[in-house]
This record gives sequence, structure tokens and C-alpha cells, in this order.
Amino acid sequence: MITRRTLIGWGTAMLASSTALLRARGSAAEVDPPPAPTAPPPRRGFTPVITPNGATLPFRRVGDAKIFHLVAEPLRHEIAPGLTIDAWGYNGRTPGPTIEVVEGDTVRIYVTNRLPEPTTVHWHGVLVPNGMDGVAGLSQRAIPPGETFKYEFTFRYPGTFMYHPHFDEMVQMAFGMMGMIVVHPRTPEDTPPDRDYALMLSEWRVTPGTSRPNPNEMTDFNVFTINSRAFPGTAPLVAQVGDRVRIRIGNLGAMSHHPIHLHGYAFRVVATDGGPIAKAGQWPETTVLVPVGTTRDIELVTDVPGDWALHCHMTHHVMNQMGHDVPNMVGVRPGDLDQRVQPLLPGYMTMGQDGMGNMGEMPMAMPRNSISMRGGSGPFGYIDMGGLFTMLKVREHLTGDGDPGWYRNPPGSVAVRASVADLRADGIRI
Repeated sequence: MITRRTLIGWGTAMLASSTALLRARGSAAEVDPPPAPTAPPPRRGFTPVITPNGATLPFRRVGDAKIFHLVAEPLRHEIAPGLTIDAWGYNGRTPGPTIEVVEGDTVRIYVTNRLPEPTTVHWHGVLVPNGMDGVAGLSQRAIPPGETFKYEFTFRYPGTFMYHPHFDEMVQMAFGMMGMIVVHPRTPEDTPPDRDYALMLSEWRVTPGTSRPNPNEMTDFNVFTINSRAFPGTAPLVAQVGDRVRIRIGNLGAMSHHPIHLHGYAFRVVATDGGPIAKAGQWPETTVLVPVGTTRDIELVTDVPGDWALHCHMTHHVMNQMGHDVPNMVGVRPGDLDQRVQPLLPGYMTMGQDGMGNMGEMPMAMPRNSISMRGGSGPFGYIDMGGLFTMLKVREHLTGDGDPGWYRNPPGSVAVRASVADLRADGIRI
């Protein structure tokens, strides 16, 4: 089986251009066999970026330019099993496919509009000529439905950027129109990552029982996603012990900043969408704040195996389809209320009086196209989180890039019920 390490080794020793490496890795495959490139290739390959639950935009080379094609269109999208929405996006997905290039690449990006209204594309954080900036009415005419516009510019700096419309942003971005841009440095990195991930954070208002996100929402968002997926629909990040891992996080939600916390590791914040942070200015963290409209790159070396939680630390952002108008029942003593109400409403059950931690496991009727507020099954029971939650799965050895399953903890390394002997030996009285 061809592994990522094999590909990186081939890229360093044999490949003459980043295009060939991308074709071998299969993450940025070319649409047609390209003519021989005339632009000078980078001196060595790079680690292709992975967009969990997503894809990388294909390209072809014509002369000195890389040619991309984005199609803005309506689509059906599954946020998590049981919740599918009517969204807008690019090339049949939300977020749109990641655009992956090399510093110095000249690109021509064709944008076809299949939406019912005009649109544009703004290259968020990318320094482009004014007429390519994608602001409707200011730097270009909006792209009418059914038409295709051409953007052409050169990526002058490496980094992590984003793209999104700048026409009717409130509606189009609320429906899912956004994507990531990764520009690899042309000069080889001293310590390139072994694994490079791209995560897009966003937020939605999807009223239970409906399928169309509400673009008019300003504060009461009830679905929070990583690459437009909510746990248990999020794919894990995987790594092998000893890997250098880069995680690029972008936030194009409407209102919410996200403190993204990684369990089991400290990392360094190495770049923003404004550029790399000098090593002297990097600092260790276990949580990185990703404000609206920004990107943050973090790096770590995975040296401890396990299934490590990666999630937003705003507690409401790790739940699904919350109902904020639900009364606070904690501490209420219902007495015989259930028995008195059930003859009138069969199946009635007072809930929440002892907390809400077990509600995700309870079988209960829900509106169509709706999911539980809480997450899904785990190796030790129900994982009581949803929304902006995924995992970094680190293993001693991997045979591929897929989900390796649940981690098997070494004997004696899992928290268990304390025995009477343990309590007595350590002088604990309960």
C-alpha cells in the first residue's frame, strides 16, 4: 500500500514539479493531461493538504497558468446523519473544494454562476489587483446567473487564506458558500509537515424540522460545523507517532469566534492569514482563538498515541440544534406530574431536572430532518458532544490515511471506579 511517507519520499527524491506530486497523492488531480509546463517548477515537492470531509479543487496547466473552475450552485448537504440541508456552495459541496497552489503560481479561475441571483468570489487575505478582488459594484460587475467570469492573478505569498462571495454575503455565506486556499512556499521548508490539514469553521440556523438555513439569524445559531459537518458526522484527523502535524483553521461564520482546544498536546501558533509568525514570536498553547474572518495555523509533533478531542471550548458550540427557548428545568422536582399528564399526552416525560447529560441517548420523537443536541457513540459509551467537535487520532503505526478506529488503551491506563481498598489505602473517606 502506498503511504503518505512513501509519497513524500518520492516527492523529495524524484518529482520535478508540485503538479506531479499532487497527481500522485490524488488530492489535487488534474482534469486533463496537461501540456509541458513552461513556468519554473518548485525545487521539491510539498505535503498536500487534506480537507477532512472535503476535497481539493482539480486544475490543469495551460502555458504558464494553472486553470481552475469553480461552479456556484445549490446543493443538498448532510451535516450529520439525520440532518440534511438545502445549501449553496461550489462544485457540489460546502465548503467548496480547497484551492491548493504554490507561491508564485499564476492562476486563471473561472467562476460559473448557477445560483438564482448574482454572485462574485473574493479571495480573502490574498493580495490581488483591485479588479480581481471580487467586491460586487466596487471592483467588478456581479456575475449574473448563467454567466461565467474569469479571475487571473499570481499568488505572491504563501499562507492559509479563504474564498467567499462579496455579493449578498449574509445569504450566500449563511447557505454555505466558502472555501479554503492553501499556498505552499516555493522555497522548501526547513521542517515541512508530515500531515497538513485544513478546517473551515462555520455556523448555521437550521430550525428543527426544516432543511433551509435561516440567513436572517444574528445571534441564535444552533448548528456549528467543521468543514460543514457536525459531530458525529466529522471525520477525524489522523497521525502517526513522530509526525509533524500542521492544522490550518479558518473561520467564516457570521458572528462567533471559536477557541479551538486540543486535548493531549501543546502546540505552537505558527501563522495567521497575514503571514507566518517568526519563531521568536511563536508561543505554546493548548487553545487557539480563531476570530471571524481569520485563519490560524498551528503545529505540533504527535508523540502520544490516543484519540484526542479537538473542539471549540464555547460549550454551546459543541451541541447540535439547540433550543434556547427551552425552560431551565435543573432542580425542578416534578413529583407525580408525569403520571398525571400521561393520560392526556401519552409518552410525556419531564426532562432536564437532573441535568441534560443523558438526553442524547434517550430515544424520543423528533421533528423530521433533525438530530439530537448531543453527539454519538464512543468506545466507552455516549460521547456527550456535538457541533464543533472532532478528534486527532494518533497511532504508533498507520496503514493509510483513513479512520483507524477507536484507540485501545494499554491495560491499567483508563480511569475506572475506585475500589474500597484504594480509598482506604489513600485515606479517602466518602
